[in-house]
Amino acid sequence: MRDVAVVGFAQAPNVRSTPGTTNGVEMLVPIFAQVYEQTGLSKSDIGFWCSGSSDYLAGRAFSFISAIDAIGAFPPIHESHVEMDAAWALYEAWLKIRTGEVDTALVYGFGKSSAGQLRRVLALQLDPYTVAPLWPDSVSIAGLQARLGLDAGLWSEKDLAEVAARSRADATRNPHAQFSCASEIADLLDAPYVADPLRAHDIAPVTDGAAVIVLAAAERAHEFAERPAVITGIEHRVDTPVLGARDLTRSPSTEAAGQAVGTGDVEIAELHAPFTHQELILRTALGLGDDVRVNPSGGVLTGNPMFAAGLARIGEAATRILTGQASKVLAHATSGPALQQNLVAVLEA
Repeated sequence: MRDVAVVGFAQAPNVRSTPGTTNGVEMLVPIFAQVYEQTGLSKSDIGFWCSGSSDYLAGRAFSFISAIDAIGAFPPIHESHVEMDAAWALYEAWLKIRTGEVDTALVYGFGKSSAGQLRRVLALQLDPYTVAPLWPDSVSIAGLQARLGLDAGLWSEKDLAEVAARSRADATRNPHAQFSCASEIADLLDAPYVADPLRAHDIAPVTDGAAVIVLAAAERAHEFAERPAVITGIEHRVDTPVLGARDLTRSPSTEAAGQAVGTGDVEIAELHAPFTHQELILRTALGLGDDVRVNPSGGVLTGNPMFAAGLARIGEAATRILTGQASKVLAHATSGPALQQNLVAVLEA
């Protein structure tokens, strides 16, 4: 099968709330225009379209159908959708190109988290018979996970604060970040708990946003980008949804995906870690050393648009290659409670 490359990436500003509708059209139209300009492609040049979103987040059925208004009704398109982060939509589009069915694909994801109570919405992804009826919210579950690591001596509250401080500082160079600032570790540790042992800086913010990536067959990629980012490995794995049946301080599915794609010689890694301690889990699972720059964009701790954040990690990583800042990068996306489902991609110049 032929190789596939990222040739374009754009994202909407990460904001606490947007006045737009839950179908994402208002966020998608401008960033579609950006990738068309970047690549020189037009709508008629795209062979396949694939999106990622959630009807639970939108609060209505088939919300992704309305999002297609951002593409336009004519001429007809070849389109698909996944009900999860758009990183998995990218996997589907990658397969379409790999098998020779199309030469180009546009992948997009969107989420308007401000429309509801995100912590309660995410409880709906839990076991519907024994867990979801108890309404354990996503932050509380992450708090349990963080406490297990603290009690086992795997990390300290200072370690978590250091992740937050670095992320906020790096985000000062990212114009799309929801917030950024220089933070003192001592000040962060003095902040009150939100879900013991997690403080506000340990938790990704509620964010509205969208992201889009253009893929092309490697043999055509130089038509659309001077320095394409070729996907040399991509794999996704899943752990049991039963929280009590796995060690929450580890991420076996990330380990397996990382081993499948090979993470050696990676210079930059964009990790989808909605909580500070989860970055530490992912670094260990992927075997990333201190020489690997992690989340130079600031990561999702500085802006976490649901169902687009994982795709944005791939886009942010690819941008480092597209702009000549790196030759080999890694991107990670997660879905589900406590790092249940994980996708890892390696991209090279």
